[in-house]
Amino acid sequence: MSVEPPLLQVSGLRKEYRTGKQSVVAVDGVSFCLRQGEVVCLLGPSGCGKSSLLLTVAGLQPADGGQVLFCGEPLSQPHPQVGVVFQEPCLLPWRTVWANVALGLQLSHQSLPKAAVAERVRRALSLVGLEPFSHHYPHQLSGGMAQRVALARALVRQPLLLLMDEPFAALDAPTRQHLRCLLLQIVRQLGTTVLLVTHDIDEALFLGDRVLLMTACPGRIEAEWQVPAPHPRQYRDPRMLHLHATILDRLAEHTALNGKEVIDWDI
Repeated sequence: MSVEPPLLQVSGLRKEYRTGKQSVVAVDGVSFCLRQGEVVCLLGPSGCGKSSLLLTVAGLQPADGGQVLFCGEPLSQPHPQVGVVFQEPCLLPWRTVWANVALGLQLSHQSLPKAAVAERVRRALSLVGLEPFSHHYPHQLSGGMAQRVALARALVRQPLLLLMDEPFAALDAPTRQHLRCLLLQIVRQLGTTVLLVTHDIDEALFLGDRVLLMTACPGRIEAEWQVPAPHPRQYRDPRMLHLHATILDRLAEHTALNGKEVIDWDI
């Protein structure tokens, strides 16, 4: 029986930033893979290299070592089947919601008939519940609505892989939870594979099929867990509470060994 190869395979990835004669190794020796339809959460405190790793995987900056394979092919530049959602929506204020979402197709250089573009934009807005707001401008939207536009802009390209860099971190708690549930609904409907960066343990356990724990100096994958509870999940599920405590213990063990304090960690 043949085993389907991973959709995304990261092997020995290294990213180093240089300023003059000084250099900082942000990520070193990182290896992991994602299979089709998985939601994998990359969890770690601020400053551990999560965003650097995501930008490199997305092809938005070059790696200094290792390899990223997408669908079995090297990925070193933005790919039309890889969508990216950042912490800030980054909407163009002079374009309507509709036009901001359509920009996702323009940036991917997909040449489609106008009718096909219109249908793709309409469907993306419908997925995030913003079809009635298609002619609004960004200044007329709440923070949660703006982030849903950013999500629709990524989904309009119909990506196989969605990379998300702390997309809900700047939102209030009720809006964050609403968008987490919306993301799970969309993933189930479309079968999209997701790699989501977060420093919120509860978010990682609520969304992820697997959780990868990343530690700093330089950034490395310290541990990996399969989340034992099926969807829909409850934060107070004993299995979730046990894994939450296990992750905190593992992080405390790592920081004790390195003589560092834990900062910017949501518990």
